[in-house]
Amino acid sequence: MKEFGPDTFGKLHAETYDALHNPGTTDDAVSLLADLAGGGRTLELAIGTGRVALPLAERGVDITGFDASPEMLEKLKQKPGGDRMPTVVADMASFDLGERFDFAFLIFNTIYNLTRQEDQVSCFQHVAKHLNPRGKFVVEAFMPDRETFERHQAVRTKYVSFDRVWLEAVQHDPITQNLSYQRIHISGDGVSLSPLPMRYIWPSEMDLMAQIAGMKLIDRWGSWQRAPFTADSDMHVSVYQLQ
Repeated sequence: MKEFGPDTFGKLHAETYDALHNPGTTDDAVSLLADLAGGGRTLELAIGTGRVALPLAERGVDITGFDASPEMLEKLKQKPGGDRMPTVVADMASFDLGERFDFAFLIFNTIYNLTRQEDQVSCFQHVAKHLNPRGKFVVEAFMPDRETFERHQAVRTKYVSFDRVWLEAVQHDPITQNLSYQRIHISGDGVSLSPLPMRYIWPSEMDLMAQIAGMKLIDRWGSWQRAPFTADSDMHVSVYQLQ
């Protein structure tokens, strides 16, 4: 999707993000992240509308964040406490904040929004440059499942009601590990499209990206409740530490 840039997601979804993109795991994520932050200076990559950052701040976490979308950051600023949250517009593949942190995190599959392997590697490298010695970096992402595709494509029904239908069409390129999503909303008001390109990462590949950046995997769980990560896990929370 050549027209899709770092700020496109926010332009398309800032108005509806909180209502339509809640994964239902926010409370558990906040609890685990607050524990892992351990009182240290914290950085959230792709902070968005502050869904996680604001509850963390309420728990006393000293948190700073950035996002490629000014529209998403504007939504954050409109929330209680959002105007006091230090934020900046930046690209997670090439950011330079001139600061160091004890803890950083990038969650809700957002690492996959970087659709080139070199940009994903660059993200890890830039995180490492912003961490203090022994600083930690947490990444949450879904596990790829190639069995859901037939001839490298799939169409799924996401929502059906009396007056609207939401469909999700996706094409899969197993060579580049790219996914091209198109979410189709059909209602009495017409049809709207929400594109989303992704590049998924296998956990072992992610570990290598961390290693290239000077980080090492120290924990990996299959849920925000620290369930064991197994072959049946559909997501993972991976904790890396700067060596």
